[in-house]
Amino acid sequence: QVVLVESGGGLVQAGGSLRLSCVVSGRTFSRYAMGWFRQAPGKEREFVAAITWIGGSTSLADSVKGRFTISRDIVKNTMSLQMNSLKPEDTAVYYCALAATRAQVVTTRYPYDYWGQGTQVTVSS
Repeated sequence: QVVLVESGGGLVQAGGSLRLSCVVSGRTFSRYAMGWFRQAPGKEREFVAAITWIGGSTSLADSVKGRFTISRDIVKNTMSLQMNSLKPEDTAVYYCALAATRAQVVTTRYPYDYWGQGTQVTVSS
């Protein structure tokens, strides 16, 4: 079993910054990919960013390119999402996810096997 725990959400004004973290514990895999998704009220869960654990290849959604950065710390088993220049439309519950045995970035929802509980990000105008 894999457990993912997110933290770092909160309320911020437009133009501000937040840093989300996701700690991975439990079962390990020789290779896997991780990602961030978000879901706003009444909307589908959408891809935000992804990274491979070995190699650190990344992918970002067009809507966050230039503002968000995804990274991982192998020693701390932690994935992070640095969010700058936040906009009201970034308001959502943010989820981290893990896709086991994947060697490439995964930008769609369904290959992910494990999900965190989510953390709320609210950006006020």
